[in-house]
Amino acid sequence: MTIGSRIAFKAQFLGRELECVNEIVEYKLHQKLIMRIADGPFPMETTYTWEAIDENGTRMTLRNRGNPTGFSKIFVPIMSTMMKRANNKDLKKIKEILESNKNGL
Repeated sequence: MTIGSRIAFKAQFLGRELECVNEIVEYKLHQKLIMRIADGPFPMETTYTWEAIDENGTRMTLRNRGNPTGFSKIFVPIMSTMMKRANNKDLKKIKEILESNKNGL
């Protein structure tokens, strides 16, 4: 993975399947990953950061940032709440997968 790499995603959001292509705009191994939607339904940037909290744990932080335009501006409060719910659900699933595979890694 390098800056400029593109990754195709399919995701479920608000009961619909969304497809988009994200482009890596910043990457520091084991520290930070920033992706922007290069081709998709709405412009958004996602930042992941990782920080060791002790010898057995890592804190991952996820931040989504977007700038809706036009008609979509009126949906910002609803979209923000729905994005938080979707992110929390995804992060919980990632945590479960990582912890269940802890001995296999």
